[in-house]
Amino acid sequence: MDSGKRFSPAHPRSSSLRATHIMFWYQIFSDGVEYEARAGKPFVPPDITIKQVWEAVPKHLFKKSTTKSLFYIARHLLITYLFYVFAQNIDQIVASAGGTSLAKQLLKAFCWTGYWCFQGFAFAGLWCIGHDAGHGALSDYGIVNDIIGLVLHALVLTPYHAWRFTHRAHHKATQSLERDETFMPFTRKDFKLPDGKVAVRMDYTEILEETPAFTLFKLFVRQFFGFQLYLLHNRKGNRRYPPYTSHYRPSSQLFKPSERPAIILSNISLVVMYSLITLYIKHYGWGHAMRYYFMPWFFQHNWMVMFTYLQHSDPTIPYYRKNEWTFVRGALATVDRPVFGWVGRLLLYNIASDHLAHHFFSTIPFYNLPEVTKAIKPVLGEYYNYDSTGVIAALWRSFTQCVFIEDEGDILFYKNRGGEAITDVDEKVKAKLNGKPVDGAGQEEMIVD
Repeated sequence: MDSGKRFSPAHPRSSSLRATHIMFWYQIFSDGVEYEARAGKPFVPPDITIKQVWEAVPKHLFKKSTTKSLFYIARHLLITYLFYVFAQNIDQIVASAGGTSLAKQLLKAFCWTGYWCFQGFAFAGLWCIGHDAGHGALSDYGIVNDIIGLVLHALVLTPYHAWRFTHRAHHKATQSLERDETFMPFTRKDFKLPDGKVAVRMDYTEILEETPAFTLFKLFVRQFFGFQLYLLHNRKGNRRYPPYTSHYRPSSQLFKPSERPAIILSNISLVVMYSLITLYIKHYGWGHAMRYYFMPWFFQHNWMVMFTYLQHSDPTIPYYRKNEWTFVRGALATVDRPVFGWVGRLLLYNIASDHLAHHFFSTIPFYNLPEVTKAIKPVLGEYYNYDSTGVIAALWRSFTQCVFIEDEGDILFYKNRGGEAITDVDEKVKAKLNGKPVDGAGQEEMIVD
């Protein structure tokens, strides 16, 4: 029984309310209708050209405004400061509130948790603006982009140039199993699973099954510490690099020799930030630093890992090996999501809601991306991937369903702990990939970017 090759279309839903985009609170835990449509349809790789996509975008959307970018930065810094002011007044807010001692303790816990969550969004927003600076999308002047990126990323303890270089490589090789940089999938061989032609569900269960509590623990570690572990020793990065490859080491194989001075500069910026934090701790104590800075910083990592992971890790999104990968196919292998609605728009600068457009046009400013998305959607058609699934539900779904891929094949989808994929490549496409004639047709011409 080849359970590794089973393909189960998504279960149908008949709710007319969801079809008209009216969603009740409980439906944030349900699969989005767009996800279900992809899950139930065999995959045919796109043959869209980069020329078609570029011609659809009005030229004025490529223009950058240093003044406008600085305005957004100033506004964001003000929002971040106002969150900090709120936190400084939590004790006063609680003291002035009525109710029992228990009610006040609950209010205090609610206020601090709210501060950590929203200041975490604000910190993630600083990182997002620095990310755009790394793409040269904030100003026509490279030095302006680099100063902004260096400062904003240092504020949230991210090595600007080191991350910029590897992120650039990610954009050049998105979803390429040989060359992409982040969230690289495990394979059947990594888990020492039996051959998919003879494996049964019990084989997968014995090796991959784990308790829900352990799954939650792994998710917690990945969400709150995963990004720093990636920077520190390339956790979940491309395994073509030696073990413990670090973004902090200038001689790392992640970087070209000519990039080493920039890596040193990034490290210096972090030393300056660590020094400022040390002075703050010396003056106010560890308790203040933990409450006002480090707890929001941990939540920032949670939000960052959440939206970056969900951009490309999804049961309906393919990976490609070199014979089938093209820039266009890689750029289309991402998902736009309305991450936390207006909060994501206001504080995360369209990084999740218009990520597909960003992969085609990484130098377009974030404030123009919604218009870019509108312009290219008619060209992309069914290959525009959107998912209205609630972000928490989507995170749990991807974390539990995106377990491994096969060691062989040119177009691959994640399989779950039962060795099953929710979607698969169309049978005619498979025949072509295997060199078999289909209705007399030959191999399709590859897209060349």
